[in-house]
Amino acid sequence: MTTPTPTADTGAELLPIATPARTRAALRTLIRPDRGLALTGIGILVAATAVGLLVQPLLGRIVDIVADGRPAGDLTLPVVLLVAVAVVQGLTTTLGLTRIARLGETVLARLRERFVERALNLPADRLERAGAGDLTARVTGDVARVAEAVRSALPEMARSVLAILLTLGALALLDVRFLLAALLAVPVQLLTARWYVRRALTLYADQRVANGAQQQQLLETIGGAVTVRGHRLEEQHTERSAGRSRKAVDLTMRSVNLVLGFYGRLHIAEYIGLAAVLIAGFWLVRDGAVSIGTATAAALYFHSLFGPVNAALVLLDDAQSAAAGLARLVGVTELAEQPEPANVKPVVGKATAGKTAAGKAAPASVPRQRIASSEAAVTVHAVSHAYGPGRPVLHEVSLTLEPGEHVALVGTSGAGKSTLARIVAGVQQPTAGTVTSPGGEGSAPARAGEHPVVLVTQEVHVFTGTLAEDLRLARPDATDADLRAALATVHALDWAEALPDGLGTVVGEGGHRLDPARAQQLALARLVLADPALAVLDEATAEAGSAGARVLERSAEAALDGRTALVVAHRLTQAVAADRVVVLEAGRVVESGPHDELRDADGPYAALWRAWSGSRTTAPHP
Repeated sequence: MTTPTPTADTGAELLPIATPARTRAALRTLIRPDRGLALTGIGILVAATAVGLLVQPLLGRIVDIVADGRPAGDLTLPVVLLVAVAVVQGLTTTLGLTRIARLGETVLARLRERFVERALNLPADRLERAGAGDLTARVTGDVARVAEAVRSALPEMARSVLAILLTLGALALLDVRFLLAALLAVPVQLLTARWYVRRALTLYADQRVANGAQQQQLLETIGGAVTVRGHRLEEQHTERSAGRSRKAVDLTMRSVNLVLGFYGRLHIAEYIGLAAVLIAGFWLVRDGAVSIGTATAAALYFHSLFGPVNAALVLLDDAQSAAAGLARLVGVTELAEQPEPANVKPVVGKATAGKTAAGKAAPASVPRQRIASSEAAVTVHAVSHAYGPGRPVLHEVSLTLEPGEHVALVGTSGAGKSTLARIVAGVQQPTAGTVTSPGGEGSAPARAGEHPVVLVTQEVHVFTGTLAEDLRLARPDATDADLRAALATVHALDWAEALPDGLGTVVGEGGHRLDPARAQQLALARLVLADPALAVLDEATAEAGSAGARVLERSAEAALDGRTALVVAHRLTQAVAADRVVVLEAGRVVESGPHDELRDADGPYAALWRAWSGSRTTAPHP
């Protein structure tokens, strides 16, 4: 379960935050595969701490030898034992902390992998409602906070708790009255911890939300800088950024004051406990119940608690901050795991957009033939979708794509084209209705080893690495010959080989810059390598308005050759080349048929064609 979705002052519906119970359950799930490592590490730390507790009695023994006026030779054994204790404790502590640190890093890696996997599968509309800032804050600040806690707080917390428990046991062995005196500090410490925890969890959660809102505002301001300047909105955006920054700073200062109050209360507890142990020692020595050395050992035991007790309580600061971050990360994974509404049937044959190819596809150089089958490749039945109450986008859309058919989806802005494309691709679940696509029940079987569906949008990302590595995201086992064949298919081989290091050229962030048209060709080449039975292009040639327009359109046509395709047409020349054109208006299919037929029918498509071709100096003709 997750807590109700918070809303930032940006108006965005932030991603949910997991409840404490669910966060603990998720943490147990993450640790479960490494239970042996955890138990071994804790066992070694227990042994190291137990050995370290021999220091105080040995020092007490030295005090008794001196107080009794015994020969100096009697000090040899206690001193040698102190050296041995130091060596053994150092070695076992190092070994135990190493194993605990390994456990922490393993769990952290597992958490990161799960978060990235689930974040990539979140519905696109949910991310849009939350805004990029919230997810960015979680994947950066929250992950960093949890990582810091795992690397430093977890080992120190484990060692501190063990030291506290075993030291209290050692005090009881000396004399139970020493333990009772030491426990006088516990009520103050518990009240301090309770006072702190009750305030810290909410404060740190609010702080993370404020940081997310701050990042969202900065992203919007910087990303839309041209528009902001064009409309002379610099002052307003600066004030908004300053306001959200002030809120984040205010929350930070509140956390600082909270920590200062926390430390002050701890010092009071230390004074009470040490004074009580010293007074108890005085009475016990006076009555002859214990020796001066034993009283010394008791005082040293309590003094040795200052470090682990303060460390454990101080680590509550890191623990609370990390817990708040972990709850936000688990909230994302919980959102991805939530079942679909009961009135929605699942989409069959989901897309693999954005994922690496798991199987082997047919070599890209092999010519493809149109799929021949009497079964439909894709069937959309009564699909409806809304991005929230009162915001319907699609209304009971039904559509069939025959195997090998190219269907162009056209309509005015806001007609629901991209939403339908994402639903067909499987990256967006519909509010109602079903979609059957390659690989699903009742659909034509996908060719062996291939992806069932691949989606390519106009928002193409060039991944950092070599050009070959970028291409192999679609098919890891592809040879250099396969990569060149895919690039040649989409008319990109010439410029790829002209790069400084050819396929070995580093592209993406910090590497060789690819212009938008070439980046789109790279995406289309990955589609060729993935070799899906169904390809969905959502305005994937929107860059066709550039100087490379014709090349990019030819690239798309070549990439789609031999496979079923649904194309959200940015340019109506794509509709001309399609086998069939489907026209959407206000989320409904209003026309469907070949380009020539719809153009001459004087319907909605004909109006779109006249408007589009009339804006060109030379109207294209089929």
